[in-house]
Amino acid sequence: MTEVVIAGIGMTPVGEHWDLSLRTLAARAILSAEKDAGGLKPQALYIGNFLGSMVSHQANLGALITDNSGLGGIESFTIEAAEASGAAALHMAYLAVSSGFVDTAMALGVEKVTDMTDGVEKILATGLDFDYEGFEGVTPAAQAALLMQRYIYQYGVGHAAFNWLPLLAHTNAVHNPNAMYRKALKPEVLQSAPPVVDPLTLYDIAPYADGAAAVILTRSGLLPKKPVQKPVRLLGSSVITDALALYDRPDPLRFEAARRSVEQACRQAGILPGDVDLFEVDDFTSIYAVLALEAAGFALPGEGTQLSERGHVPLLTMGGSKARGCPVGASGLYQVCEAVTQLRGQAGALQVPGARLAMTQSLGGPASTAVTHILKV
Repeated sequence: MTEVVIAGIGMTPVGEHWDLSLRTLAARAILSAEKDAGGLKPQALYIGNFLGSMVSHQANLGALITDNSGLGGIESFTIEAAEASGAAALHMAYLAVSSGFVDTAMALGVEKVTDMTDGVEKILATGLDFDYEGFEGVTPAAQAALLMQRYIYQYGVGHAAFNWLPLLAHTNAVHNPNAMYRKALKPEVLQSAPPVVDPLTLYDIAPYADGAAAVILTRSGLLPKKPVQKPVRLLGSSVITDALALYDRPDPLRFEAARRSVEQACRQAGILPGDVDLFEVDDFTSIYAVLALEAAGFALPGEGTQLSERGHVPLLTMGGSKARGCPVGASGLYQVCEAVTQLRGQAGALQVPGARLAMTQSLGGPASTAVTHILKV
C-alpha cells in the first residue's frame, strides 16, 4: 500500500455550543485542519455523523458542509457507524488516498447534540438492535450497566475497581484546552457519586456534547519539501463488525470486533499492540474501556480493572470521552487528532515522553463496530 500521512488536523473545543450550528462547527474544524496543513485542500470529504438527521433535522451533510466551508464541487457524503462514525470516515479517506483514487482527502467528524434538549438518549438507542432492545426501552447507558453488572458478578470485583479510569481521564483533561471538564477528581468524590443506571454512576459515563474534528490525509510523496507540520504516518486502518445485539454473542463480555480490529490494524502496520507508546481507548463508559483493553490484549479477561495496579500503556492522554466530552460520532476523530498531537510532540504538559507509535480505537454501539488506527511519526 502507498504510504499515507496525516498532513493536518483541526478541532473545536468540546462543550455545549448553543450558539453554534452544525455547519459552523464543521467549518471551524475544516478551516483549522487546512491551516494546519499549510493550506492543503481535499479533493474528497468524508463526514462522520450519527445524529444530524434526527437531532439537527439535517441530512445530506456532504452538500451542506462542502458549500458552507468553501469546498463546493468535491466528492462528499456522510458515513454512519453510530459512535464510531468519525473513525469510519477516516477509514474511507485512508482507502481513497492509499488506492490513488484521490491525492488528498479529509475526514470530518461533527455532532451537535444540543440541537435537542430532550429525547437524545432514545435517539442514541437506534445504534442498538432497536426491534429487540431499543423498542423495549434499553438505552446505551442501560446496556453498559448490564455489562458492568455481569462483569462484577462473573469476576468478583467491586465497583470501585473501575474508578481509576475516570480519575485518569479527569487528571489528564486539566491541561487539554479542548476539554469540557478541566478539573481533576478526588477518589472520595467517586465513592459518593450519584447513581445513573445501577451500577453505573455519574463518573462512569461520558457526557454527550457538541464538537467537530477534521483530519487531512495525503500521500507522503505529495508533501512539500518543508511541510508545515511533522508528518504522521497512518500505518493501519481496520473496521470490523460484530453482532449488533448482545444477546446474539456467545460471550457479551468479549468484544470480538474490538479484538479483531486491533489484530488487523497491527498486522497492517507490522507491529504488536504492546509496541505502542499510547492507546486512545474508547471510554464511553468505564466498562467499555475495560473490555476494550482486554480485547486489545493489554489484560486477560477479568483482569482489565487491575491495570491501574500493574501499570499500563499511557491511556486517555488528553482526557478521553469522559473528561474531554463525548461528541458522539466525532469522538473517534478527536482521538486521532489527540494522538497526532502527542506524536508531533505538541501535547505540552500532557506529552507522553518519546511517543512515536500510537493506537486509537472507536466503538459504535455495544462494540458492534470497532475502528482501529495505528499512527507513527
